[in-house]
This record gives sequence, structure tokens and C-alpha cells, in this order.
Amino acid sequence: MKLHYAPRTISVAVAMALEEVGTPYEPVLVDFSKGEQTTAAYHKLNPKGRVPALETPHGVLTETGALLEYVAPSLVPTDPFAAARMRELMCYLNGTMHPNHAHGLRGSRWADQEASFADMKQKVPQTVAASCAYVEEALEALPFPSGEGQVVSDFYLYVVLTWLPGDGVDIAEFATLQDFQHRMNTRASVQAAFEKGML
Repeated sequence: MKLHYAPRTISVAVAMALEEVGTPYEPVLVDFSKGEQTTAAYHKLNPKGRVPALETPHGVLTETGALLEYVAPSLVPTDPFAAARMRELMCYLNGTMHPNHAHGLRGSRWADQEASFADMKQKVPQTVAASCAYVEEALEALPFPSGEGQVVSDFYLYVVLTWLPGDGVDIAEFATLQDFQHRMNTRASVQAAFEKGML
């Protein structure tokens, strides 16, 4: 399999899951600084012009949540309720916390005026901190351990937390999230992502 990724983006969560389960893959860098995600060649692979994109024997898959479950099905809870709670967390990270972060970097997705970009960027520390507060409470109620690499949502959340310094949020204000991050830092799969320059 070939994983098309960009450093420090959510695509790295898929790389870490692949490392966690020991599945061989070829990482393919998509250089955002050169606009490679906007080229015709990349759009042929992924018309969305985003990462990740995973080339599989059956075709190309996109969207992080889908890829995580595809590459690491053993890291999805077998209990239907627990699996649903895991997906609930990933849907929140994808649909709310990730856009809260992206408003500071890619305002042009939501508005055309430069003044609007500045306003959105100014709001990021508040909205991301609010998301941290929600996720911290949600983690304590999950019907499975978190921060131990036993579920694919751990890798999704870990990457999102690496964005906090740039969002103006101090993780030290969220003890549960900080503990989660410390425990994930010790995993070989996470260390492999750092060693490969992905994070």
C-alpha cells in the first residue's frame, strides 16, 4: 500500500496506525509547500486535493476515519456500543475540532475577505480550547482505555493534539489530555512517525 501524506497533517494518524499493527506501507510525501496537492496528477489520485490518500490493492481510499478502520480493523472495538462511541469521538474530531483548527490556517475555505480570515484566526484559541474541554470529559466516559494505542481513535486524537501549540492552547490546562499525550508518546508507532519526519 502507498500512503500519500503531508507532515503534521491528520494523514499521519494513518501512518501511525499502520505502524501500530505492523502493516508494510510506502509513505509518499505530498509537498504542500510546492502545491503538490493541487496538481492534476494528484487530483487524478484524489480529486479532493487533500491528504490522506491510500492506494490499496482494491483502489484508492480517502478520509482519515475510513482509512484508520481499513488499515487497523483489530483496533476497532468488537462491542457495537464501544465501536459507536469510538466513531462518535472521531466524528467530533473530524467535524468540529479539526475545522476549529483549520479556521486559523485556511480561512479562504469559508470566506473571501481578508478581514474575515483575521477574525476567524483570532477565534481559534477559544474554539479549540472549548473542544479540548469537551474531549477531555468525553475520554473519561469512554467504554475502553484511551492513550494506549488499542483503538484507532487514539491516533486521530494524538495528531490533533500536536496542533495545540500553534492554536494558542496550552495542553497543560487539560490534565487528562496531557496524560493521554504522554502515554502515546511512549508508543513505538508514534516514535516511528517522528523518526520519519512526519510530525
